[in-house]
Amino acid sequence: MPLRDDWSSAAELIRRLDRAISPDLAHLEILLVDDGSVERCDRGGFQGDFSVVRAIRTLRLRRNVGHQRAIAIGLAYVQKTFNCDAVMVMDADGEDTPEGAAQLLRAYRDSHGATAIFAERSRRSESLVFQVFYRLYKILHLWLTGIRVQVGNFSILPSAYLNTLVVMSELWNHYAAAVFRSKLPYTMIPIPRGTRIAGNSTMNFVALVSHGLSAISVFGDIVGVRLLIGSFLGSLLAGAGIVIVVIIRLFTGLAIPGWATSATGILAVIAIQLITIATSFTFFVLSSRANLGFIPLRDYSWFVEEAVDIYSHE
Repeated sequence: MPLRDDWSSAAELIRRLDRAISPDLAHLEILLVDDGSVERCDRGGFQGDFSVVRAIRTLRLRRNVGHQRAIAIGLAYVQKTFNCDAVMVMDADGEDTPEGAAQLLRAYRDSHGATAIFAERSRRSESLVFQVFYRLYKILHLWLTGIRVQVGNFSILPSAYLNTLVVMSELWNHYAAAVFRSKLPYTMIPIPRGTRIAGNSTMNFVALVSHGLSAISVFGDIVGVRLLIGSFLGSLLAGAGIVIVVIIRLFTGLAIPGWATSATGILAVIAIQLITIATSFTFFVLSSRANLGFIPLRDYSWFVEEAVDIYSHE
């Protein structure tokens, strides 16, 4: 669970998790990735007579890196230090519900741990404005990548998947997109989104746009190729337009004086711009394939300040 100054929500969520999950379904070790919180964790809020929660640990980061990168660091840390059957990723504010977590666990058990399972949002609780922009983003994402946006971070993974994910530089930008890019098997089940337990969300419009661009960036080479093809086709259409203008000017009486020159000039400028864009995307795609980037397993430790056990089942 990545969080920043959301300790009261996390403590209440853990208590609800303990009540929602039966001991025969799972035992939990919880890692709270402290993404540069200003407030220090109050250990007293995380004590209790738990039945399925066996341990709670905080992983404090040296600086705020953002939700997605906190998840990447947390997964790399889990891969290096934990011995577990599966890893669940969920928000600590209550929007990923304990009932949904139990549903993911049951689906994972029924699949015999053979695949990752994501929560497909069957109902959202955000405002109408947010939902409108979210739908526009989903359309843009589909056009640019060819992949539909259907899930968030709420998911469960076989622990073996971490061996692949923690060496993917794409994980540093967006967790769910990295799983899709990895081509590891996954499935989705419908789970309604909950509401925050306490406080207000710090996510604003700029942060949402940045989050969306991070997801698209994981498929940067695919986006580059699609835009390259689109630019090339556009330049061909502009060239065909110039040919048509010349034919109309020379072989028909339909041309208005000065029209052919203006139309040809405008189409030539469009064609040159599209060719320039296509060339830029070509170099972008080639350079991105040669760039190794940030590797979570190799580089995550630079961001970790300390790991502290705040609860242990006796």
